Amino acid sequence: MKLILRIVITMCALYVATRMVPGISTDGGLLALAGVALVFAVVNEIVKPIVSILSLPFVVVTLGLFLLVINALMLWLTSKVSGALGLGFHVQGFAAAFWGAIVISIVSMLLHVLIPEHRRAPAPRP
Repeated sequence: MKLILRIVITMCALYVATRMVPGISTDGGLLALAGVALVFAVVNEIVKPIVSILSLPFVVVTLGLFLLVINALMLWLTSKVSGALGLGFHVQGFAAAFWGAIVISIVSMLLHVLIPEHRRAPAPRP
């Protein structure tokens, strides 16, 4: 259930990015956007940790700001993989990827706050 909720939140964030950021577009409907969200999740789970570790000196020197560049590159890579799979998700240029990654991060964070993944049961009273 958590995975489905995370994919839906990512779909919403990607949709908002396609509407707000010039240079990010999608040709498909909800099913294609779900496929793009899956690709984005795979890229962030497999590629991003490797890139983050390799670029650790840059992250430290820039006090973490280089992570914004890494997020933009992951969105750009998602666009390339989605294009190869025929999902119709396009990011045109690094600037669009940069601002799109910021929008996706903010929307995802807000949705994760508004829709918690799990509710903790209250502790039993003695």
